[in-house]
Amino acid sequence: MNPLLDRFFQYLAIEKGLAANTCEAYRRDLLRFADYLEEEGISLGGVREAEIASYLYRVRKESLSARSLGRAISSIRGFFRFSLGEGLLSYDPTSHLESPQFRAKLPFALSVEEVERLLSAPSRQIPREIRDKAMIEVLYATGMRVSELVGLPFHSIDLAVGYVRCIGKGSKERIVPLGSSAITHLKRYLESSRPRLTGGRLSPYLFVGPSGRPLTRQSFWQMIRRYALQAGIGKKVTPHTLRHSFATHLLERGADIRSVQMMLGHSDISTTQIYTHITKDRVKEIHRRHHPRA
Repeated sequence: MNPLLDRFFQYLAIEKGLAANTCEAYRRDLLRFADYLEEEGISLGGVREAEIASYLYRVRKESLSARSLGRAISSIRGFFRFSLGEGLLSYDPTSHLESPQFRAKLPFALSVEEVERLLSAPSRQIPREIRDKAMIEVLYATGMRVSELVGLPFHSIDLAVGYVRCIGKGSKERIVPLGSSAITHLKRYLESSRPRLTGGRLSPYLFVGPSGRPLTRQSFWQMIRRYALQAGIGKKVTPHTLRHSFATHLLERGADIRSVQMMLGHSDISTTQIYTHITKDRVKEIHRRHHPRA
């Protein structure tokens, strides 16, 4: 498989936490697009707007439904935006690409009570679970992406001031507050757990596995799933679920959307605005359930 596509598929499954059926749909769409490019003798890195337009014309002729066509366009656009953001490609040929308009699927967020149960799941006083609890606390406190979390340098945190310096997509730096709970558990991890996990070896990473090696996104994803099941949360919980929960809970409690945008590292505020729909929908549901004449 093309290594660019392979990285994108891993991102969808692990960092975005998309369902297996959704990931498979993206895979089918993009492999079909890649087959077309191979027929035309065009590499993924050499695609321009004209090639995409030609491919979509072929797709339309095959009488796909508007929704299927929209998904095909979304798959292609998502791949090129990811590749551009990761520095894998230097040009996004889909920047002017239009697609059928459908209401965006709202991201899934945990309730505050479910988050509390998840945070309490790593309860044993052993180095690994002390580290796990600190990682989950930091993830919920900052809303960072899992790739940002596992790759945090040791020098990226300032516990005295209470912030973490995070390098996001496109090598953009942002500073996010940690909060008192995350600071408490980070201090505990640094004092009692990390030295035992590194075995006395030096490591440039904040969160480490055995012998000071960094954790992978896959291993953290599995960790989150294990603790969610342990906490009795039947929903599919991924690292990205905590990112959604972070944004949703801030907005529900009155945070302004610009601040949430900055903390999430979104370059476009329209990406952040989807969370306002979540909070509005929840207000409607509360009204429907509790108002005597709803």
